[in-house]
Amino acid sequence: MIQKIPYALSKWALVIGALMMLLQTPAQALSTQQEIIEKARLTFLKLVTGQDFKSLPDYVKKAKAILIFPSLIKGGFIIGAEGGTGVLLVRDDVKGWSDPAFYTLASGSVGLQIGGQVSEVVFTIMTPKGLEAIIRNQFKFGGSVSVAAGPVGIGVGTSSSTNLKADVYSFASSVGLFGGISFDGAGVLARESLNTGYYGKGATPEAILVERRFSNPEAKPLKDTIIKYSR
Repeated sequence: MIQKIPYALSKWALVIGALMMLLQTPAQALSTQQEIIEKARLTFLKLVTGQDFKSLPDYVKKAKAILIFPSLIKGGFIIGAEGGTGVLLVRDDVKGWSDPAFYTLASGSVGLQIGGQVSEVVFTIMTPKGLEAIIRNQFKFGGSVSVAAGPVGIGVGTSSSTNLKADVYSFASSVGLFGGISFDGAGVLARESLNTGYYGKGATPEAILVERRFSNPEAKPLKDTIIKYSR
């Protein structure tokens, strides 16, 4: 009996050790989509509260949609690359803000006029024309939709003074520097696989953003942040 005790103890030790390992393991790592959404929330919060983007809140309040890319990498973009993926949220006067749909910025090259390697960008879509182009996968910088760099380092004061001549405005932060990014020739394309993976079968951008047939409670922190600064 004395010889069996160490064996029994060692067996229980293995069981207890395995249980402790399970308890110490995180419940679930963030999915690719959820990680993008959280990074987008942090990017939006960083720019909308930044002293170098004092005009951004006024544009957000007037925007029909917000497109956020938490990480754009200098050089050629590969569709599906982590650095080129972001989210689009659309505002409806009655329904409020939609859940986010996933998009990629794709181009042969993107020139960073101020240098630097990585950029965080918030686009404010100001017109129905600009919004429709993105939802229908027909949005291309330098095409029929006009895009301009948002004012940097100044406040626009009252909402009536906000310049709304372009369809879309970009507010960008590049490795600690601000503005000066050229997106000529780049296209914004829906990431169908990420959308269906996050919401389910049939989750097209139109179904998510316009028809509002899909939602995910995990996107609420991002929506709440957008709502807070768009009132």
